Amino acid sequence: MTRPAQTPERLELFQGTLDLLILRTLRLGPAHGHGIAKSIEQSSRETFRIDHGSLYPALQRLQQEGWIAAEWGTSSNNRRAKFYKITAAGRKQLSAEQSRWARFTAAIGHVLRPAREEE
Repeated sequence: MTRPAQTPERLELFQGTLDLLILRTLRLGPAHGHGIAKSIEQSSRETFRIDHGSLYPALQRLQQEGWIAAEWGTSSNNRRAKFYKITAAGRKQLSAEQSRWARFTAAIGHVLRPAREEE
C-alpha cells in the first residue's frame, strides 16, 4: 500500500517577511502576482502559501515605496496581467533587509543553541 506524500506544515510569515520574499523573487526577473506567489511557494518547498489578500496589498505598498515598478503585459496563457519588476531602490532595500534578516536569524540561533548549556 502506498502512503500519500506528506506535505510540509505551512507556516505563517512574520510581519515584514513578505516584502523581503517578493523583492527576492523579483530579483530573478519580472513576474505577475500569481507567478510571484507560486515562485515563493515553490522555493519555500511548499512551506509558505501566499494568499492574494496579502500579496496584492504588499505589491501596492512596495510600489508606493518605489521598490518595485509595474506595467501591463500578457501572461503565458494570453491573459492581460500586471507585471512587477524590482527597481534600483528595491535592490538596495533588498540588500538591507537580507542583512537585517541574517542578523535576526543568527541572534535567534544563539538564543536557541547557546555556546554553553548551563547545567
